[in-house]
Amino acid sequence: MNYTLNNLPERDAKPRDKGYTMAMDKGLSIREVEDLLEVAGEYIDIVKLGWSTSYVVPNLKGKLDAYRSAGIPVYFGGTLFEAFIVRDQFDDYRRVLDKYEMTFAEVSDGSIELDHDQKCEYIQKLAEQVTVLSEVGSKDAEKIIPPYKWIKLMQEELDAGAWKVIGEAREGGNVGLFRSTGEVRSGLVEEILTKIPFEKIIWEAPQKEQQVWFIKLLGANVNLGNIAPSEVIPLETIRLGLRGDTFTHFLNMEKPC
Repeated sequence: MNYTLNNLPERDAKPRDKGYTMAMDKGLSIREVEDLLEVAGEYIDIVKLGWSTSYVVPNLKGKLDAYRSAGIPVYFGGTLFEAFIVRDQFDDYRRVLDKYEMTFAEVSDGSIELDHDQKCEYIQKLAEQVTVLSEVGSKDAEKIIPPYKWIKLMQEELDAGAWKVIGEAREGGNVGLFRSTGEVRSGLVEEILTKIPFEKIIWEAPQKEQQVWFIKLLGANVNLGNIAPSEVIPLETIRLGLRGDTFTHFLNMEKPC
């Protein structure tokens, strides 16, 4: 840091298992990636190439190389996995992961109907090849999943070999964990946390108010995802109580969070 401030929450150091910031790249140029890494690389733990953007961007290999040179792993969005599955091309998907030397993959079913046992089989198979993140929740705003089922799905996917589970919110933060207004379904989150360890969950929280809510609930080292590149630095200040939204939240805590 550039100077010393006392009484800040303690952030786990990279590589960390909790306090993850997952940034979403929706089509950055290589120069934009380099600029992002210059100012925010220290605070990014992993990058998702949003949904199926990796299929159309002309600079894919260069982008992957840029992130890897900074020691930041990258993975393709879960929608790409679903695009292969719905076309019965799972083996082709595995070959794509090998071709681009991917070490992480996301398994999701937010856009397709997929039998959960089959989803867990995909997780098991991919876990032999890469580190798997699995996403729970639907991209359909009309589909409401009850809390007990979120818990069941998350636990079964962790048992199948997922490293962490992702709570669905899309890039807009208005489905899954959230109401259409962006308001957190707080009862859902709190019930999930009665059964699933918080360090095993990455909460997609693209909106500032959502990030603040999770940090106030779970502390500076909560895992947050779908963070826009321009919001990585602002998010870190929220984690540290250096923005108005959390300014007094950590000041009187006896122990670092």
